[in-house]
Amino acid sequence: MRKIKILLLFCFLALNIAAQEAKKLSTDWFEAARFGMFVHFGPYSVLGNGEWNMNTYPITKKEYSVLQDIFNPQAFDAAAWVKTAKDGGMKYITVTARHHDGFSMWDTQQSDWNIMNTPYGKDILKQLAAECKKQNLKLCFYYSLLDWYRNDYQWTTGRTGHRAGRDSTLINWDSYIRFMKAQLTELLTNYGEIGVIWFDGHWDQTADDNRTTHDTKIDWHYAEIYSLIRKLQPNCLIANNHHLPPIEGEDYQIFERDVPGTNESGLSGQEISRLPLETCTTMNKSWGWYITDDDWKSPAEIIQLLVKTAGASANLLMNVGPMPNGVIPPECVDRLKTVGEWLKNYGQTIYETKQGPVTPQAWGVSTQMQNAKGKMQKDVVYLHILDKNTQELDLQISNIQSARFLNLPDKLVWKKDKKSGKVHFTLPEKLDEIDTIIEIAVFRF
Repeated sequence: MRKIKILLLFCFLALNIAAQEAKKLSTDWFEAARFGMFVHFGPYSVLGNGEWNMNTYPITKKEYSVLQDIFNPQAFDAAAWVKTAKDGGMKYITVTARHHDGFSMWDTQQSDWNIMNTPYGKDILKQLAAECKKQNLKLCFYYSLLDWYRNDYQWTTGRTGHRAGRDSTLINWDSYIRFMKAQLTELLTNYGEIGVIWFDGHWDQTADDNRTTHDTKIDWHYAEIYSLIRKLQPNCLIANNHHLPPIEGEDYQIFERDVPGTNESGLSGQEISRLPLETCTTMNKSWGWYITDDDWKSPAEIIQLLVKTAGASANLLMNVGPMPNGVIPPECVDRLKTVGEWLKNYGQTIYETKQGPVTPQAWGVSTQMQNAKGKMQKDVVYLHILDKNTQELDLQISNIQSARFLNLPDKLVWKKDKKSGKVHFTLPEKLDEIDTIIEIAVFRF
């Protein structure tokens, strides 16, 4: 009997370890990618005022419906979108399949409020799926949980969409959940392998200041929805931009407009989990195309943000908002091309790395190589000095063997204090304008 118990215990532990490894393997591509493209595109793009205009103007459902007769992105070119992402060094694309206005950007059978009933009349997601497969990029779908358009959505308890001109007697939450499940089934059945289902809108049914608990005014049926996704595509990751600690079944944690741990925007004060991380943000101020928004991040700012996210073991999901004709603004294309050129030279310090032995500092961050299984290697560390006024560094780096500048011609002067174990780096007067990179080799044990 004792031997049987020991054998059963061994089997249990083995299965548990195997399950953990399987889960880890499912996020390997995501953690290696470090850089992705976010795309906000839909009928709201016609108005040139961002993606929230139905709620903020406000525009009633009846008025907003006119956009279905106007939205006609004749210049949309899936190959050009994917090429822009690849040229920028991005490894995946997350596109708004359905945003808060409820409009579906694919040939859905669950609603007439979709792109097939516009003058354009073509399935944009189908075209993107084919092109991402051709150019070897992961395709991911953003899907809004909340809805400003449908009558059955529980809008009376929500924080948005109250002025859309809907009849509260038509609310039917069970109907709405069935609708979402049916649409997710389409997305995960008809478009090949999908990397991520990226949910948004949970916060519509929470207290405004809720950043700690999962309490909501309605039941989102996450257990059922997440189970459906697992059944349809076991390798598809699940993420939810709820600004909260992860909910069971989610594969990585999202931080909106912030590097994890900074919360400068006020949206990302949630506790940092042990799951993989992602920062999503805009290239200017807006997600959807905003005709007067010229406050573009420079290529240097984008690179530094990418470095900071990698230094926090996070991905950067950088947004572009295509114009109504379906073309990504040239300001985005040009900036991403410059970022891509930088990554061609120094991508080894970003891709397939995690936070290094030095936590983020005022001067910059560190990254460290990881192998294919996600386990940290102990032989290559990169220091990214983002503050060009830094003159010296004193850092605790164990077992240092050698160090050199990766992008400066100068010889790096460094010295290890045997007593304290600290390493002192003396830096030249002129550092790189964007990111001075030091490559450090350490002993492996």
